[in-house]
Amino acid sequence: MSEVVLTDTREKVLAGIMLTSFSYLLFSFQDASIKLLVVAAPVWQILFFRSATILAGCVATGGWRLLADSARSPILKSMLLRSFLILAAWLCYYTAAKDLQLAELTTIYFAAPIIVTALSIVVLGEKVPLLRWAAVLIGFGGVFVACDPARLGFSLPVILVLAAAALWGLSIVLLSKVASQERTTVQLVLNNGFFLVIAGLPLFWTWQTPGWQELLLLIAVGAFGGLGQYFLFEGMKRAPISIIAPFEYTALVWAFALGFLIWGDVPRSEVFIGAAIIVFAGLVIVASERFRKPAA
Repeated sequence: MSEVVLTDTREKVLAGIMLTSFSYLLFSFQDASIKLLVVAAPVWQILFFRSATILAGCVATGGWRLLADSARSPILKSMLLRSFLILAAWLCYYTAAKDLQLAELTTIYFAAPIIVTALSIVVLGEKVPLLRWAAVLIGFGGVFVACDPARLGFSLPVILVLAAAALWGLSIVLLSKVASQERTTVQLVLNNGFFLVIAGLPLFWTWQTPGWQELLLLIAVGAFGGLGQYFLFEGMKRAPISIIAPFEYTALVWAFALGFLIWGDVPRSEVFIGAAIIVFAGLVIVASERFRKPAA
């Protein structure tokens, strides 16, 4: 009986890993679309269209009743807090981006999975095996090798990126805490309703009428972002946060791949080495769950 329960749990965890890994692929497509847009559209306008597209998709699938259910949801305050944490993380990150190279930003920001793993112990009471800790640290090592950052000082921009990573980590842990309390579509409505209002206010001063190509990209950002959120929320319901945290590193692999396909960026040899290390870290997690033995 215990073996059957373990098998079901193991399959559920592996499904969670697959769903969250796929979500980071979608988020990478979203980020690539945003990179194409920022040369012509304000960031606030991109965020507004992203949230509006996601909310439109939610209403199309769940009807107006979904909005009423969301307004009465028991996790309303928690999701608003999470949205505030993400907004603060973005502000810190984009402020630091003015003074740091992309490689430096990426390396520091990918301290987030380590922060998530640590917070999962303190906030969620998860038991994190040594092997899982090792996988997180190996994954971060792969990011460091791939980015090959310059020597960094403990400057204000560095502190801001670390703050962004900590805020993102808090938001992920908070999401994991409430994920099982409400259906995913309600979480999508609450998460994006907040950003629709916040991002909509600056549009009175920053609005730029998009052309048809920009409009298609804006809709694509919403589609990729909405689906990415959906699969991330679903994955959080199936696997402990400390297990899926290292798979955020896969976003770096997709980012380098899309950079080559879209802009012709040719990765350095360090990128391939780092990517191999990141993949290895993920396989360590998968293997530890696949071959985990039932408790006596």
